[in-house]
Amino acid sequence: MSEQNNQKNKKLISIQSLVLMATLVAMEIVLSRMLSYSVWDMKIGFAFLPVVIAGIVLGPVRAAIVAALADFLGATLFPIGAYFPGFTLTAALVGALYGLFLHKDQPFWKILVSVSIHQLILSLLLNTYWICALYDSPFSPLLVTRLLQCTIMIPVELLVIGLLVKTLGEFLRKKALQWA
Repeated sequence: MSEQNNQKNKKLISIQSLVLMATLVAMEIVLSRMLSYSVWDMKIGFAFLPVVIAGIVLGPVRAAIVAALADFLGATLFPIGAYFPGFTLTAALVGALYGLFLHKDQPFWKILVSVSIHQLILSLLLNTYWICALYDSPFSPLLVTRLLQCTIMIPVELLVIGLLVKTLGEFLRKKALQWA
């Protein structure tokens, strides 16, 4: 039994996994902090892409680690506003979500469900709540302004993830099977 646990731990932190995770963290930080449109209550960009790749290839736990670490390091190294751990929790949940839905298998319905949960529940509701808590703002008016972000990001994520799966799907599935 102990040998099985050691084997699982080795797979979770293999050199290949660590290198990929570090690369995806760096990509997410660059895409989020330097190549996204950000205002205090809205962010539009492609920072979701490294987290989706982590979810597809590495699964929910390691994708959650990638997303949370990228959020924490990005907020520490390149702050946009005050650091708030609620956003890191949301990032980890997004990573876990994409890992749960897209690891090894990416039919369109799973992409649609994961993007919808990400944007409508985690981004729109939970992050809006965090912004309200952080800045002591009223929830409803802020929710209305953040609907624009979701209206833009849902089709963007669906299109980009769909293209990613269509062009690199077989390669990513092979990697997911190797590192599962």
